[in-house]
Amino acid sequence: MLQISFAKQVMIWLTVIVGLTLAMPNAFYGRVEAHNDATYNAGTLISGGATQEEIDAMAAGWPSLLPSGLVNLGLDLRGGAHLLVEVQVTDVHESFLENFWPGVRDALAAERDTVGFVTREDSPAGELRVRVSETDGIARALELVRGLGRPVQSFTGAVASNIEVTNTGPVLTITLSEAEQVALNDRTMAQTLEIIRRRIDEVGTREPTIQRQGAERVLVQVPGVGSADEIIKLLGTTAQLTFNPVLGRTTDPDQTPGSGNVLYPAADEEGVFYILERRPVVTGEDLENAQLDFDQNGAPAVSFRFNTSAAREFGDYTLENIGSPFAIVLDQEVISAPTIQSHIPGGSGIITGRFTVEEATNLAVLLRSGALPAELTFLEERTIGPELGQDSIEAGRIACIVAGLAVLIYMIMGYGLFGVFANIALIINVGLMFGLLSTVGATLTLPGIAGIVLTIGMAVDANVIVFERIREELKTAKGPARAIELGYEKALSSIVDANITTFITAVILFTMGSGPVSGFAVTLGFGIITSVFTAIFVTRALIVLWFQRTRPKTIEV
Repeated sequence: MLQISFAKQVMIWLTVIVGLTLAMPNAFYGRVEAHNDATYNAGTLISGGATQEEIDAMAAGWPSLLPSGLVNLGLDLRGGAHLLVEVQVTDVHESFLENFWPGVRDALAAERDTVGFVTREDSPAGELRVRVSETDGIARALELVRGLGRPVQSFTGAVASNIEVTNTGPVLTITLSEAEQVALNDRTMAQTLEIIRRRIDEVGTREPTIQRQGAERVLVQVPGVGSADEIIKLLGTTAQLTFNPVLGRTTDPDQTPGSGNVLYPAADEEGVFYILERRPVVTGEDLENAQLDFDQNGAPAVSFRFNTSAAREFGDYTLENIGSPFAIVLDQEVISAPTIQSHIPGGSGIITGRFTVEEATNLAVLLRSGALPAELTFLEERTIGPELGQDSIEAGRIACIVAGLAVLIYMIMGYGLFGVFANIALIINVGLMFGLLSTVGATLTLPGIAGIVLTIGMAVDANVIVFERIREELKTAKGPARAIELGYEKALSSIVDANITTFITAVILFTMGSGPVSGFAVTLGFGIITSVFTAIFVTRALIVLWFQRTRPKTIEV
């Protein structure tokens, strides 16, 4: 008998109501987006000049009890910045060898009687050259330096040392092994991706695309920003913060700082350079927090706080060096060189300078998110204007309307009242699809709109199969109720088979593809899920409700 249990009907219509409720915020996109920004990015809005009253008004534009999830618009719909950057992983190799040198020096110095005096030689990038004075101690020196290596698993699965040590006479040459280079590059790229994501997320941008491209490149797409320069300024700074002891000042840029020291320019004093100890007291990696603040004169500044161990080291250093200057260095520029007036035990401080509010806010973001492990080179940059995105949205909307109307008219002309039921299910289907996209926070791109248009066309396929089966059963079945029931039963396997194969294709496209391909796959996959649900359950529920009310003796499909 043609019927659906009360419990099943409740579940079907409850699912429809929940899905349409989740999709509803997209009909009031501007108001909901302003509400979300005021709720989740109030700090960013305030630093950008918004008042608390304006933020409260934005938050009140949408009831907090209602869902506020939106389908995020991609770069091609909203406009924004597109960047392709290359990570200079060789910088990390050089930094590794630079940090490896003190260990080599100490290990060889401990056996000076055997290897003699140890000096560091000038070497090309990617190498560390060390000279020992006793040629008879070369073998022992090789053994000691190789012993400093650490095991690393190569791409073949074998375990090898992270360094390779050779000698030419009394000079030892230390380089990274191939396995360590691969592992170091992977770690560098993973860290770079995470820090880029943190920096962009902290300034309140919506749904950026950050993907690794090849071995050493990263694709960054940020919808909603006015210019690619904004993102370049945010990403172009490595934000390597260090606190170094000051040995002197000079105006000679060519002055030799001496072994173990560096010469860095002053950020605020043109022509002034500081001679600093190369090894810092503490670094920005030890920061627990950094945020916008104001100094005693009301000028923008950045306050910071170290973690427990770094706070202790910093406190001990300030206690032992009262009256001596120390430098706050950001990306090899001395932004401040104050004199230590007293013991600083708490591990907190403030960075002052000629900052604007925006510059101080960005510096705080950079310090909180951490230093980039390597410099970024911008290979490609372009800004997509919002006008182009709006044109794409209008074109996509027209395509959806035309496709939808064509399908609606065809179904009514082809199947009469049953076509009306299919059309109602189609409208619900589109709403449920947007509800799913909003729930997962998916990004809608122009190819995604193509996926929606395709879904509209495919959505009635299942209904067409069912209705055709009902037509066939009407010729042999005893009555319309039995014909409808058999039509759904016999069409089910065909519907499931056809949609499973298409869904598998969508999964493969999403897994293997990137960018526009992924956007198309997401909408196609969600469209298949909602289409099957509406065709098998919603349309049938509508037919059952109609049939139980009217009890027709014959039906026209």
